[in-house]
Amino acid sequence: MKLRQNAKHFAYQKALETPGVRSVANAGLVKLHTRIFTGKADPAHAEDRRDHLDGFFDATMDTYLRALQDGYSEAEAREITHIQANFDFYNHGWTEMMEFPADELEAHYDRYHEFFDRWDITIDEPLGQFAPPEGVPEAPSTPERLEDPEHPHAEGGFADDVYVKTADGDLVIGGQDEPEDVDVSEVVETHEDS
Repeated sequence: MKLRQNAKHFAYQKALETPGVRSVANAGLVKLHTRIFTGKADPAHAEDRRDHLDGFFDATMDTYLRALQDGYSEAEAREITHIQANFDFYNHGWTEMMEFPADELEAHYDRYHEFFDRWDITIDEPLGQFAPPEGVPEAPSTPERLEDPEHPHAEGGFADDVYVKTADGDLVIGGQDEPEDVDVSEVVETHEDS
């Protein structure tokens, strides 16, 4: 999969790993991802999907942190969560929201099968053990789109590794090293209670 990676991604990582600011960073990332993907959705269905996406993306923040704890790089951990989302989009027939074509689902699964197997993540159950006990809000599916899927936002051919587009526009395999001067305040404003 092809992802972007810049200093903000590392700032969000650090914020999610920091007690006291994690909830603020988590909420901001959920809102950001929901906004991005409802923007890719068929406008006739975007609002119907909002609550589902909020719940789904909230659960993937735990996946992201677990992947980091298991030794995956920032780019790999983020890619894992994007793959989960694409499994979910596919299961709902939301092919217009997918970031890679449906025929690459298995290839993306296979690259991270050890992590996915450990946490019971499958194409059919994309959250696995990270699913909240109360579940994720339901949203209407469009299964008819699976018959002849259209992927206006998908880029194929990147299923063999994580590809990262840097802030300079370069495409690198595997991602970048964390910068030394990561500033959490770039992504999270904290306010002490008085």
